[in-house]
Amino acid sequence: MESVTFLLIAVILTALAFDFTNGFHDTANSMATSIATGALSPRVAVAVAGVLNLAGAFLSTEVAKTISNGIVDDAKVSPVMIFAGLVGAILWNLITWLAGLPSSSSHALFGGLIGAVWVGSGGSAVRFDAIAEKIVIPALASPVVACLVAVLATYLAYVITRRVSGRTVRKGFRAGQVGSASLVALAHGTNDAQKTMGVITLALISGGVLSHGAGPPWWVVVSAGLAISLGTYAGGWRIIRTMGRGLTDIQPPQGFAAETSATAVILSSSHLGFALSTTQVCTGSILGAGLGRRLAHVRWGVAGRIAVSWMLTLPAAAAVGGTAAWVAGRGTAGVALVASVAVAAAAGFYALSRRRPVNPDNVNELPVPGAAESTARSAA
Repeated sequence: MESVTFLLIAVILTALAFDFTNGFHDTANSMATSIATGALSPRVAVAVAGVLNLAGAFLSTEVAKTISNGIVDDAKVSPVMIFAGLVGAILWNLITWLAGLPSSSSHALFGGLIGAVWVGSGGSAVRFDAIAEKIVIPALASPVVACLVAVLATYLAYVITRRVSGRTVRKGFRAGQVGSASLVALAHGTNDAQKTMGVITLALISGGVLSHGAGPPWWVVVSAGLAISLGTYAGGWRIIRTMGRGLTDIQPPQGFAAETSATAVILSSSHLGFALSTTQVCTGSILGAGLGRRLAHVRWGVAGRIAVSWMLTLPAAAAVGGTAAWVAGRGTAGVALVASVAVAAAAGFYALSRRRPVNPDNVNELPVPGAAESTARSAA
């Protein structure tokens, strides 16, 4: 029982570490456009996002229930598998953060868990029908829906204000962005913090602490909310640069339209229990905002790199999670080896990021990989 308790603690701490990476990986979802247009200063933006992510964590637990007893058979899951799946998700988050790619933390988590459970308990432990219904279909549909809504919202924003002076429009929409960006941050906390709640709940069920089908205890809700909030405050400036400056030239009306569209899609899905990717929704809405303004302001080279990362996320995280599950399943030494490799890899990624740092002072100044090439091709 002591070893099981120790392992459960290790799983919970690893889940909160993932939650922290989720926070700084996804800060761009709510604040990239506001930072790009100057509606909020970088440091104020991440502080606001952090507070609202914490508040959002208390609004619903439907997504947490989807994860804790939806995509895998909780009766066939062990804490070792959950630990391995989290390692796969964390490493993929760090790789894409280093590359400045807004990939999905949610799908990294799902992929890691699926790979680990598949290796640990076989394919019968993975509920592929639930994965298709509540993960794959929303993943395909949500960025398209968000894009279309943002195209319409952007078009209407410019039509409604076409007779108003440009200065007044910019000032008004910048003020509106403070509210719309705050709503995205709140929605992100509602949707993404629940994913860690679900994982910890699944670990407690597999360890015999909670009964099958139980929801997250209050302390799980609080700790998950705090972890994602702290991660959000840490920034994630490399991805903020890509989403705010790389995809399209954002003006305040576009930023407001993108953020409002994303909020509507995210909150609707959260209350339906769809564990969709807030990153994909927000990226889709930013693309839509670019398309809604004269149909000529999207850098498709950057969009293509992001799309490739989306396609790789589930299988890559699943491969790492499955490998980690096989090694960790060898016993305590295996768990220790996986943990050591994960920590060493994280330290290595951080060291690499220091070679070309992105921070609040230069987030709007540095060139985005792929953006210059895309712009040149468009001009030609």
